[in-house]
Amino acid sequence: MSISLEEKVANLPLQPGVYQFKDKRGSYLYVGKAKKLRNRVRSYFQESKTHDGRIRVMVSKITDVEIIVTDSEAEALILENHLIKRHHPRYNVMYRDDKSYPYISVTSDEKPRIYPTRTVVNDGSRYYGPYDHVGHMRRMLETIRKTFDLCTCAVSPKMIDKSKGVPRWHSCFDDYLQNCSGDWDAEEYKETMIKVERLLSGKTEGLMREIKEEMEIASDALAFEEAAKLRDSYLSLQKYNQKMKIVDNKKVDRDLFAIDLDDELVEACGVMFRVREGKLLGKFHRYLRNIEGLSRESLMQSFVEDYYTGSYKSIGSATPDEVYLSIEMEDDEPLKDYLWEKHGKKVPILVPKIGEKRQLIDMAMANARHKLGERLIEVQKAEKDRIPKSVTDLKQYLHLTRVPRRIECFDNSNTMGTDPVASMVTFVDGKPRKSEYKKFAIRSVEGPDDYASMREILKRRYGKIQKEKLQPPDLILVDGGKGQLNAALAALQEINFTGHSDVAGLAKRLEEVFLPDRADPVMIPKKSPSLKLLQMARDEAHRFAITYHRKKRSGRTVQTELTKIPGIGKKKAEELLKEFGSVKKIKESDLETLQDFLGRKIGMAVYSYFRR
Repeated sequence: MSISLEEKVANLPLQPGVYQFKDKRGSYLYVGKAKKLRNRVRSYFQESKTHDGRIRVMVSKITDVEIIVTDSEAEALILENHLIKRHHPRYNVMYRDDKSYPYISVTSDEKPRIYPTRTVVNDGSRYYGPYDHVGHMRRMLETIRKTFDLCTCAVSPKMIDKSKGVPRWHSCFDDYLQNCSGDWDAEEYKETMIKVERLLSGKTEGLMREIKEEMEIASDALAFEEAAKLRDSYLSLQKYNQKMKIVDNKKVDRDLFAIDLDDELVEACGVMFRVREGKLLGKFHRYLRNIEGLSRESLMQSFVEDYYTGSYKSIGSATPDEVYLSIEMEDDEPLKDYLWEKHGKKVPILVPKIGEKRQLIDMAMANARHKLGERLIEVQKAEKDRIPKSVTDLKQYLHLTRVPRRIECFDNSNTMGTDPVASMVTFVDGKPRKSEYKKFAIRSVEGPDDYASMREILKRRYGKIQKEKLQPPDLILVDGGKGQLNAALAALQEINFTGHSDVAGLAKRLEEVFLPDRADPVMIPKKSPSLKLLQMARDEAHRFAITYHRKKRSGRTVQTELTKIPGIGKKKAEELLKEFGSVKKIKESDLETLQDFLGRKIGMAVYSYFRR
């Protein structure tokens, strides 16, 4: 007998691990990690949970859940990253790189080779990087060659010039053909490689001191040829060290992460600075996609965890002494455990507020904003003058006076007349432009009067458009039928805002479109992309209004009900509402559920309060 999804969820263990949601075809929808698998997975299916639209759609598609139990959250973190990279689940954050970063590879051979590469392969080699510019990577290779006389060519069948029988990188042939490091004594080679890997990890200060001491010893022993060779090594290393940018007077190893997002692009950009011994050793950036509905804190967590567990982590580099972020992560415990295992000591994860570290974070943030600006220009160039067919067809279906490239759609929300609000969403060329969404608290209307509310917000919105001489939309769309349309037209006439925009109303019942001076509604074909565009705008306005209404209502409920309970402050009350969805659901919860979330003492206080 097959086990239902509900039974599976109810019987999951209270242990750390990874969960995988699948649809009816067996395709992966989402991969996540959890400290307690049962509690985390169950939270997706609780009706009281206030999920955003993206998660609700995902949950509706789940037909199966598979789990892998691990010994710790740190193990779950590594496994989660591996499974995401393997299966590319639809609802996980995805990454986009605008270039393939260069690395320096140190092979796992008896006499390791050092060479540049843009491909990280799980072959036992150690990889150092990524380098943000190929010139920086080549400068490091040149320093290794001149300091240690080591061959650093990418010698492979593809890199051999068949006409000459030598590597294509001419420096190897010119400088080292007569004295290739491959002929060195094994012990000497091993000692040199230890120094090379220290250099690649950014440990230049101690390395320079050691070479200088060796040079002085050789000079005192009258080994002048050896001393001259060490002198050249020291000068080469000193020249490289002087070119590195000093960003911190304290010679501490730090990784710094910053993230910024663009609502118009619906993408985020994460930037990472790697600081070793106070010098900026490297930096790189990544674009995060599929981020709709996710907070900056969860995006930061995804970016940082992916860096430390994915291929972009410098496999040969030591874990830093400190990690600094532009914003707190949603949950930093799994990463702390992981870094503990890698480092052998606690690695603080902090958000600096002032001083040099804050300045570095601000610099990383400026880099992220700049990269998003470049990305937006790139997208805009690709879409310039391209108007979707759904938009051009809409003009024909509704006999509009202009192509509705910019649509502003309005909706109201209230509960029996209390906490009345309204929303406006903007669509440009068929796509939502979230940076231009507006929300309104209704001021002049008492009771559940949707028509009066619509009149108020349209007068406020387009009165401001007139006053500030802003560009009006091509189409004003209201959620509702003939009544709402007439209320909208009356409001626009009252402020003398006529002829600037087309106006229409979309009724829910039969998806009819009502137009001014037309008795019968227009029926756009059900499968038409134009109708889907209007529905999307209407549904988005409804979602935005409902979200604002719930926030306003829950804020009032928090103050009047939950904060009366001993041990429950405003912050804890908000966490309760976020977890359970409403005060009613909290009242109905059993003691075990409340204590699981709040702890034994406060859980008992809440349970007892609602049963007195």
